[in-house]
Amino acid sequence: MEKSHRQRPNPSSSSSTQFRSQKFRSNPTTKDGKFTKNNNPNAREDFVKPRRASQQTQQHVDDSSNLPVLLGTCPFMCPVAERTQRERLRDLAVFERVDGNPRKTSSDLAVKKFCRTISIRDMPTSDLRPLPVLEDTLDYLLSFLDSSEHPFEVVHDFIFDRTRSIRQDLSMQNIDNEKAIYMYEKMVRFHVRSLHKLRSCTNENISSVHYLNMEQLTKALTTLFNLYDVNRSSESINENEAEFCSFYVLLHLGSNSQPTGESLSLWFRQVPIPIIKSKEMGFARRILRFFRMGNYKRFLLTTAAEASFLQYCIIEPYIIEVRALALSCINNGGYKLHPYPLTHLSKLLMMKESDLVSFCGACGLEMVTDEVGNKSLLTKQTTFCSPKGASQSYGFLNLEPFER
Repeated sequence: MEKSHRQRPNPSSSSSTQFRSQKFRSNPTTKDGKFTKNNNPNAREDFVKPRRASQQTQQHVDDSSNLPVLLGTCPFMCPVAERTQRERLRDLAVFERVDGNPRKTSSDLAVKKFCRTISIRDMPTSDLRPLPVLEDTLDYLLSFLDSSEHPFEVVHDFIFDRTRSIRQDLSMQNIDNEKAIYMYEKMVRFHVRSLHKLRSCTNENISSVHYLNMEQLTKALTTLFNLYDVNRSSESINENEAEFCSFYVLLHLGSNSQPTGESLSLWFRQVPIPIIKSKEMGFARRILRFFRMGNYKRFLLTTAAEASFLQYCIIEPYIIEVRALALSCINNGGYKLHPYPLTHLSKLLMMKESDLVSFCGACGLEMVTDEVGNKSLLTKQTTFCSPKGASQSYGFLNLEPFER
Protein backbone atom coordinates (compact mmCIF):
# COMPACT_ATOMS: atom_id res chain seq x y z
CA MET A 1 0.00 0.00 0.00
CA GLU A 2 2.82 2.36 0.89
CA LYS A 3 4.55 1.78 -2.44
CA SER A 4 1.47 2.41 -4.54
CA HIS A 5 0.84 5.71 -2.81
CA ARG A 6 4.28 6.98 -3.69
CA GLN A 7 3.84 6.07 -7.35
CA ARG A 8 0.71 8.18 -7.80
CA PRO A 9 1.42 11.75 -6.63
CA ASN A 10 -1.10 14.46 -7.32
CA PRO A 11 0.45 17.13 -9.55
CA SER A 12 -2.10 19.69 -8.36
CA SER A 13 -0.94 19.58 -4.74
CA SER A 14 2.38 19.58 -2.91
CA SER A 15 4.13 16.26 -3.36
CA SER A 16 5.49 14.04 -0.63
CA THR A 17 8.99 14.76 -1.94
CA GLN A 18 8.47 18.46 -1.40
CA PHE A 19 7.12 17.76 2.05
CA ARG A 20 10.20 15.75 2.96
CA SER A 21 12.56 18.41 1.64
CA GLN A 22 10.86 21.01 3.80
CA LYS A 23 10.37 19.03 6.98
CA PHE A 24 13.03 16.34 7.12
CA ARG A 25 16.54 17.59 7.67
CA SER A 26 19.65 15.77 8.75
CA ASN A 27 21.18 17.48 11.75
CA PRO A 28 20.15 18.44 15.33
CA THR A 29 17.85 21.35 16.16
CA THR A 30 18.60 24.46 18.12
CA LYS A 31 16.80 27.72 18.47
CA ASP A 32 18.92 29.66 16.02
CA GLY A 33 20.89 26.90 14.33
CA LYS A 34 23.85 27.26 16.71
CA PHE A 35 24.67 26.32 20.24
CA THR A 36 25.78 29.24 22.37
CA LYS A 37 29.18 28.64 23.90
CA ASN A 38 29.80 29.40 27.55
CA ASN A 39 32.69 31.80 28.09
CA ASN A 40 33.94 29.96 31.17
CA PRO A 41 37.38 28.59 30.16
CA ASN A 42 37.39 26.16 33.07
CA ALA A 43 34.29 24.22 32.02
CA ARG A 44 35.48 21.29 29.93
CA GLU A 45 32.19 20.85 28.12
CA ASP A 46 32.39 24.41 26.78
CA PHE A 47 35.34 23.93 24.47
CA VAL A 48 35.89 20.26 23.61
CA LYS A 49 34.61 18.16 20.76
CA PRO A 50 33.59 14.51 21.11
CA ARG A 51 35.91 11.67 20.21
CA ARG A 52 39.09 13.74 20.16
CA ALA A 53 40.71 12.90 23.45
CA SER A 54 44.28 13.70 22.43
CA GLN A 55 43.34 17.15 21.13
CA GLN A 56 41.25 17.88 24.20
CA THR A 57 43.95 16.66 26.58
CA GLN A 58 46.63 18.83 24.99
CA GLN A 59 44.38 21.89 25.02
CA HIS A 60 43.47 21.26 28.64
CA VAL A 61 47.16 21.01 29.57
CA ASP A 62 47.94 24.25 27.73
CA ASP A 63 45.05 26.10 29.37
CA SER A 64 45.59 24.85 32.91
CA SER A 65 49.40 24.62 33.21
CA ASN A 66 49.57 27.84 35.22
CA LEU A 67 46.44 27.24 37.28
CA PRO A 68 46.47 25.94 40.86
CA VAL A 69 45.49 22.36 41.59
CA LEU A 70 42.30 22.46 43.62
CA LEU A 71 40.87 19.86 45.97
CA GLY A 72 37.53 20.77 47.47
CA THR A 73 36.99 20.63 51.23
CA CYS A 74 33.35 21.75 51.54
CA PRO A 75 31.45 19.01 53.44
CA PHE A 76 27.99 20.36 52.56
CA MET A 77 25.88 20.52 49.43
CA CYS A 78 26.18 24.31 49.65
CA PRO A 79 29.11 26.28 51.14
CA VAL A 80 28.28 28.01 54.41
CA ALA A 81 29.10 31.49 53.09
CA GLU A 82 26.80 31.10 50.09
CA ARG A 83 24.04 29.65 52.22
CA THR A 84 24.19 32.59 54.62
CA GLN A 85 24.22 35.13 51.81
CA ARG A 86 21.27 33.56 50.02
CA GLU A 87 19.26 33.49 53.24
CA ARG A 88 19.89 37.20 53.64
CA LEU A 89 18.91 37.91 50.02
CA ARG A 90 15.91 35.55 50.11
CA ASP A 91 17.46 33.69 47.20
CA LEU A 92 16.22 30.21 48.10
CA ALA A 93 14.41 27.78 45.82
CA VAL A 94 11.18 26.29 47.14
CA PHE A 95 13.02 23.01 47.72
CA GLU A 96 15.60 24.71 49.95
CA ARG A 97 13.30 26.47 52.40
CA VAL A 98 12.69 25.34 55.96
CA ASP A 99 8.90 25.18 56.46
CA GLY A 100 8.45 27.36 53.38
CA ASN A 101 10.36 30.29 54.89
CA PRO A 102 12.18 32.14 52.04
CA ARG A 103 14.79 33.42 54.51
CA LYS A 104 15.69 30.16 56.21
CA THR A 105 17.41 27.03 54.95
CA SER A 106 19.70 24.31 56.29
CA SER A 107 22.72 22.25 55.28
CA ASP A 108 20.37 19.39 54.39
CA LEU A 109 18.32 21.50 51.96
CA ALA A 110 20.51 24.17 50.37
CA VAL A 111 22.41 23.25 47.21
CA LYS A 112 25.18 25.34 45.67
CA LYS A 113 24.01 27.46 42.73
CA PHE A 114 25.75 27.70 39.39
CA CYS A 115 27.88 30.85 39.05
CA ARG A 116 28.74 32.01 35.54
CA THR A 117 31.36 34.62 36.50
CA ILE A 118 33.83 32.59 38.47
CA SER A 119 37.63 32.36 38.43
CA ILE A 120 39.57 29.27 39.38
CA ARG A 121 42.42 31.46 40.64
CA ASP A 122 40.20 33.11 43.26
CA MET A 123 38.24 30.02 44.28
CA PRO A 124 38.82 28.95 47.90
CA THR A 125 38.84 25.19 48.40
CA SER A 126 36.22 25.62 51.13
CA ASP A 127 33.74 26.57 48.39
CA LEU A 128 34.44 23.46 46.32
CA ARG A 129 32.75 20.17 47.10
CA PRO A 130 34.87 16.99 46.93
CA LEU A 131 33.76 14.04 44.82
CA PRO A 132 31.85 12.12 47.56
CA VAL A 133 29.82 15.23 48.40
CA LEU A 134 29.13 15.85 44.71
CA GLU A 135 27.90 12.27 44.29
CA ASP A 136 25.52 12.59 47.23
CA THR A 137 24.34 15.99 46.00
CA LEU A 138 23.53 14.63 42.55
CA ASP A 139 21.55 11.73 43.98
CA TYR A 140 19.65 14.17 46.18
CA LEU A 141 18.80 16.40 43.22
CA LEU A 142 17.62 13.55 41.01
CA SER A 143 15.28 12.37 43.76
CA PHE A 144 13.07 15.36 42.84
CA LEU A 145 12.72 14.30 39.21
CA ASP A 146 9.45 12.41 39.66
CA SER A 147 8.03 14.78 42.25
CA SER A 148 4.41 15.78 41.66
CA GLU A 149 4.25 18.40 44.40
CA HIS A 150 5.39 21.15 42.02
CA PRO A 151 5.05 21.66 38.23
CA PHE A 152 7.85 19.99 36.31
CA GLU A 153 9.18 23.28 34.97
CA VAL A 154 9.85 24.31 38.60
CA VAL A 155 11.55 21.00 39.35
CA HIS A 156 13.54 21.20 36.13
CA ASP A 157 14.74 24.73 36.83
CA PHE A 158 16.10 23.65 40.22
CA ILE A 159 17.85 20.47 39.04
CA PHE A 160 19.06 22.17 35.85
CA ASP A 161 20.92 24.93 37.71
CA ARG A 162 22.31 22.78 40.50
CA THR A 163 23.65 20.08 38.16
CA ARG A 164 25.49 22.78 36.20
CA SER A 165 27.14 23.71 39.48
CA ILE A 166 28.13 20.07 40.01
CA ARG A 167 29.72 19.94 36.56
CA GLN A 168 31.54 23.17 37.35
CA ASP A 169 32.99 21.75 40.57
CA LEU A 170 34.06 18.57 38.79
CA SER A 171 35.78 20.55 36.07
CA MET A 172 37.56 22.98 38.39
CA GLN A 173 39.04 20.05 40.32
CA ASN A 174 39.86 18.20 37.09
CA ILE A 175 37.98 15.08 38.23
CA ASP A 176 37.82 12.70 35.26
CA ASN A 177 37.70 9.19 36.73
CA GLU A 178 35.08 6.43 36.48
CA LYS A 179 32.93 8.03 39.15
CA ALA A 180 32.80 11.22 37.12
CA ILE A 181 31.59 9.13 34.16
CA TYR A 182 28.71 7.70 36.21
CA MET A 183 27.75 11.19 37.35
CA TYR A 184 27.76 12.59 33.82
CA GLU A 185 25.67 9.65 32.62
CA LYS A 186 23.07 10.48 35.26
CA MET A 187 23.06 14.15 34.27
CA VAL A 188 22.69 13.33 30.58
CA ARG A 189 19.77 11.04 31.40
CA PHE A 190 18.16 13.89 33.33
CA HIS A 191 18.34 16.19 30.32
CA VAL A 192 17.03 13.48 27.99
CA ARG A 193 14.08 12.72 30.26
CA SER A 194 13.42 16.44 30.47
CA LEU A 195 12.98 16.54 26.69
CA HIS A 196 9.93 14.33 27.18
CA LYS A 197 8.55 15.92 30.34
CA LEU A 198 8.88 19.52 29.14
CA ARG A 199 6.65 18.79 26.14
CA SER A 200 3.67 18.47 28.45
CA CYS A 201 4.35 21.84 30.12
CA THR A 202 2.26 24.85 29.10
CA ASN A 203 4.37 27.69 30.49
CA GLU A 204 4.63 30.57 28.02
CA ASN A 205 8.44 30.53 28.27
CA ILE A 206 8.73 26.79 27.77
CA SER A 207 10.40 27.12 24.35
CA SER A 208 13.41 28.86 25.89
CA VAL A 209 13.56 26.16 28.57
CA HIS A 210 13.60 23.54 25.80
CA TYR A 211 16.48 25.34 24.11
CA LEU A 212 18.55 25.65 27.29
CA ASN A 213 17.91 22.02 28.18
CA MET A 214 19.10 20.90 24.74
CA GLU A 215 22.16 23.13 25.01
CA GLN A 216 23.22 21.63 28.34
CA LEU A 217 22.40 18.12 27.14
CA THR A 218 24.83 18.61 24.27
CA LYS A 219 27.56 20.01 26.51
CA ALA A 220 27.21 17.25 29.09
CA LEU A 221 27.18 14.58 26.38
CA THR A 222 30.30 16.07 24.79
CA THR A 223 32.18 15.97 28.08
CA LEU A 224 30.98 12.43 28.73
CA PHE A 225 32.49 11.26 25.42
CA ASN A 226 35.83 12.77 26.38
CA LEU A 227 35.68 11.11 29.78
CA TYR A 228 35.12 7.78 28.03
CA ASP A 229 38.22 8.40 25.91
CA VAL A 230 40.37 9.50 28.85
CA ASN A 231 39.48 6.36 30.80
CA ARG A 232 39.72 3.97 27.86
CA SER A 233 42.23 1.14 28.16
CA SER A 234 43.26 -0.64 24.97
CA GLU A 235 40.13 -1.26 22.85
CA SER A 236 37.72 -1.61 25.76
CA ILE A 237 34.53 0.42 25.92
CA ASN A 238 32.40 1.52 28.83
CA GLU A 239 29.34 -0.62 29.50
CA ASN A 240 26.96 2.29 28.78
CA GLU A 241 28.96 3.99 26.04
CA ALA A 242 26.95 2.57 23.13
CA GLU A 243 23.70 3.81 24.66
CA PHE A 244 24.96 7.38 24.96
CA CYS A 245 26.49 7.32 21.49
CA SER A 246 23.06 6.37 20.16
CA PHE A 247 21.66 9.49 21.83
CA TYR A 248 24.16 11.60 19.92
CA VAL A 249 23.10 10.05 16.60
CA LEU A 250 19.39 10.49 17.34
CA LEU A 251 19.98 14.16 18.15
CA HIS A 252 20.74 14.57 14.43
CA LEU A 253 17.14 13.93 13.45
CA GLY A 254 15.49 16.75 11.54
CA SER A 255 17.58 19.87 11.99
CA ASN A 256 20.06 22.21 10.38
CA SER A 257 23.22 22.13 12.48
CA GLN A 258 25.62 19.81 14.25
CA PRO A 259 25.44 19.79 18.07
CA THR A 260 29.20 20.23 18.42
CA GLY A 261 30.12 21.84 15.12
CA GLU A 262 31.27 18.53 13.66
CA SER A 263 29.49 16.53 10.96
CA LEU A 264 28.07 13.15 11.86
CA SER A 265 30.08 11.39 9.14
CA LEU A 266 33.35 12.67 10.62
CA TRP A 267 32.21 11.73 14.10
CA PHE A 268 31.50 8.14 13.01
CA ARG A 269 35.14 7.74 11.92
CA GLN A 270 36.28 8.22 15.50
CA VAL A 271 33.80 5.84 17.13
CA PRO A 272 35.26 2.46 18.19
CA ILE A 273 34.15 -0.49 16.06
CA PRO A 274 32.46 -2.36 18.96
CA ILE A 275 30.18 0.63 19.48
CA ILE A 276 29.36 0.88 15.77
CA LYS A 277 28.32 -2.79 15.86
CA SER A 278 26.30 -2.49 19.07
CA LYS A 279 22.54 -2.99 19.23
CA GLU A 280 21.93 0.57 20.42
CA MET A 281 23.96 2.16 17.64
CA GLY A 282 22.43 -0.13 15.03
CA PHE A 283 18.98 1.02 16.08
CA ALA A 284 19.94 4.71 16.00
CA ARG A 285 21.51 4.45 12.54
CA ARG A 286 18.47 2.67 11.10
CA ILE A 287 16.10 5.22 12.60
CA LEU A 288 18.17 8.05 11.12
CA ARG A 289 18.22 6.33 7.72
CA PHE A 290 14.46 5.68 7.69
CA PHE A 291 13.80 9.27 8.71
CA ARG A 292 15.95 10.74 5.96
CA MET A 293 14.46 8.39 3.36
CA GLY A 294 10.91 9.20 4.43
CA ASN A 295 10.23 5.52 5.09
CA TYR A 296 7.49 6.19 7.61
CA LYS A 297 6.34 2.60 7.97
CA ARG A 298 9.76 1.22 8.92
CA PHE A 299 10.46 4.25 11.12
CA LEU A 300 7.31 3.72 13.19
CA LEU A 301 7.62 -0.06 13.38
CA THR A 302 11.27 0.08 14.43
CA THR A 303 10.64 2.76 17.04
CA ALA A 304 7.73 0.86 18.57
CA ALA A 305 9.63 -2.44 18.62
CA GLU A 306 13.13 -1.44 19.68
CA ALA A 307 13.36 2.03 21.23
CA SER A 308 14.27 2.37 24.89
CA PHE A 309 12.42 4.99 26.89
CA LEU A 310 15.34 7.44 26.73
CA GLN A 311 15.75 6.92 22.98
CA TYR A 312 12.02 7.51 22.60
CA CYS A 313 12.34 10.81 24.51
CA ILE A 314 14.64 12.07 21.73
CA ILE A 315 12.64 10.57 18.85
CA GLU A 316 9.21 11.64 20.12
CA PRO A 317 8.83 15.05 18.39
CA TYR A 318 9.80 13.55 15.03
CA ILE A 319 7.11 10.88 15.22
CA ILE A 320 4.55 13.62 14.53
CA GLU A 321 6.51 14.68 11.44
CA VAL A 322 6.75 11.11 10.17
CA ARG A 323 3.03 10.52 10.64
CA ALA A 324 2.31 13.80 8.87
CA LEU A 325 4.48 12.60 5.98
CA ALA A 326 2.45 9.38 5.82
CA LEU A 327 -0.81 11.33 5.66
CA SER A 328 0.67 13.53 2.93
CA CYS A 329 1.64 10.48 0.85
CA ILE A 330 -1.76 8.84 1.27
CA ASN A 331 -3.65 12.06 0.59
CA ASN A 332 -1.64 12.83 -2.55
CA GLY A 333 -1.37 9.30 -3.89
CA GLY A 334 -4.81 7.94 -3.06
CA TYR A 335 -7.74 7.52 -5.47
CA LYS A 336 -10.32 10.24 -4.93
CA LEU A 337 -13.32 7.95 -5.38
CA HIS A 338 -11.97 5.43 -2.87
CA PRO A 339 -11.54 6.98 0.61
CA TYR A 340 -8.87 5.37 2.79
CA PRO A 341 -10.46 3.36 5.65
CA LEU A 342 -9.69 4.70 9.10
CA THR A 343 -9.05 1.20 10.44
CA HIS A 344 -6.29 0.63 7.86
CA LEU A 345 -4.79 4.04 8.52
CA SER A 346 -4.83 3.37 12.25
CA LYS A 347 -2.74 0.22 11.80
CA LEU A 348 -0.34 1.91 9.39
CA LEU A 349 0.37 4.87 11.68
CA MET A 350 0.06 2.75 14.84
CA MET A 351 -2.45 5.16 16.39
CA LYS A 352 -5.76 4.78 18.16
CA GLU A 353 -8.65 5.72 15.89
CA SER A 354 -9.77 8.50 18.22
CA ASP A 355 -6.25 9.97 18.20
CA LEU A 356 -6.06 9.58 14.43
CA VAL A 357 -9.24 11.59 13.86
CA SER A 358 -7.78 14.39 15.98
CA PHE A 359 -4.44 14.21 14.17
CA CYS A 360 -6.05 14.33 10.73
CA GLY A 361 -7.93 17.42 11.83
CA ALA A 362 -4.65 19.03 12.92
CA CYS A 363 -3.34 18.32 9.41
CA GLY A 364 -6.35 19.98 7.80
CA LEU A 365 -7.87 16.72 6.51
CA GLU A 366 -11.52 15.71 6.77
CA MET A 367 -13.07 12.33 7.48
CA VAL A 368 -16.25 10.90 5.99
CA THR A 369 -18.61 8.38 7.59
CA ASP A 370 -20.53 5.79 5.57
CA GLU A 371 -24.04 4.52 6.21
CA VAL A 372 -22.87 1.90 8.74
CA GLY A 373 -20.71 4.33 10.71
CA ASN A 374 -17.27 3.43 9.34
CA LYS A 375 -14.95 6.40 8.97
CA SER A 376 -12.57 6.97 6.06
CA LEU A 377 -10.08 9.60 4.96
CA LEU A 378 -10.91 11.48 1.79
CA THR A 379 -7.87 11.71 -0.48
CA LYS A 380 -6.76 14.44 -2.91
CA GLN A 381 -7.67 17.10 -0.36
CA THR A 382 -5.93 20.41 -1.01
CA THR A 383 -6.20 21.57 2.59
CA PHE A 384 -3.36 19.42 3.94
CA CYS A 385 -0.92 21.26 6.19
CA SER A 386 1.86 20.26 8.54
CA PRO A 387 0.70 20.27 12.18
CA LYS A 388 3.10 23.03 13.16
CA GLY A 389 3.45 23.64 16.85
CA ALA A 390 1.53 20.47 17.68
CA SER A 391 2.45 19.65 21.24
CA GLN A 392 0.14 16.71 21.76
CA SER A 393 1.96 13.41 21.86
CA TYR A 394 0.12 10.36 20.51
CA GLY A 395 1.21 6.95 21.71
CA PHE A 396 1.54 3.70 19.80
CA LEU A 397 -1.43 1.41 19.19
CA ASN A 398 -1.54 -1.71 21.40
CA LEU A 399 1.67 -0.76 23.19
CA GLU A 400 2.28 0.25 26.77
CA PRO A 401 3.65 3.77 27.31
CA PHE A 402 7.40 4.02 26.82
CA GLU A 403 8.63 3.52 30.37
CA ARG A 404 11.29 0.93 29.68
